[in-house]
Amino acid sequence: MAIKSRLKIDSSFNSSSMADLVFLLLIFFLVTSTLISPNALKLLLPKSTNQISTKSGVSISIKHHVDENLFTYHVNGKEAIPWSNVEPQLQEELKNEEDPVVSLHVDRSVPAEQLVNVMNIAKRNHYKIILVTFPE
Repeated sequence: MAIKSRLKIDSSFNSSSMADLVFLLLIFFLVTSTLISPNALKLLLPKSTNQISTKSGVSISIKHHVDENLFTYHVNGKEAIPWSNVEPQLQEELKNEEDPVVSLHVDRSVPAEQLVNVMNIAKRNHYKIILVTFPE
């Protein structure tokens, strides 16, 4: 007497839920990768062991173009503006801030004189200033 089993094991695999998961992960990584680098300027920041984090109102980037011996100033990562427009631009950006803070992104090759010029603007206008560095 031959007894046959009526239950057969189905060895197929349904991959539709796996495709949904991969698609969601792809969207997640695409969205988070665009949030990683908000500033488009490539600066070689000085290194420091002291790191603080604060909500910065405005960021100023000073880039040194060594081959032309030229300095460009960028407020909030936007296009370069001339030095004469830096203070009015800062005043415009920070006019409604209760506790105005300026974060200063300075290339390593920028002379200290350029850094001090921006610090003088902050002092005249009673802004707090933070020098952004790269962690060691």
